[in-house]
Amino acid sequence: MYKRVKVKKGDEVIVIAGSDKGSKGRVLEVYRKNDRVLVEGVNMIKKHHKPSPTNPEGRIEEKEAAIHISNVMVVDGSGNATRIGRRRGDDGKLVRYSKKNKEEIK
Repeated sequence: MYKRVKVKKGDEVIVIAGSDKGSKGRVLEVYRKNDRVLVEGVNMIKKHHKPSPTNPEGRIEEKEAAIHISNVMVVDGSGNATRIGRRRGDDGKLVRYSKKNKEEIK
């Protein structure tokens, strides 16, 4: 069984460690098995493609690579990095909330 992660696809996050420290982006994919996330515009790599009949010149593609989930923090509505908690909402369902300002995170 995989661990429950607090970062979800579509969340706005800030990178808190590594070469891209301080950059913000939206989570494109969460890889729970490897504890990694793919963040838009962060940890860009160059992928080289050989020439082929469909693409005779070849090309260099620039795309995002996954970073470890511990190197990102969710950004709340006010733009601050925050830890995430879970509590019962008004309707009785579990909702995520910002531990910094106690607001719900959608």
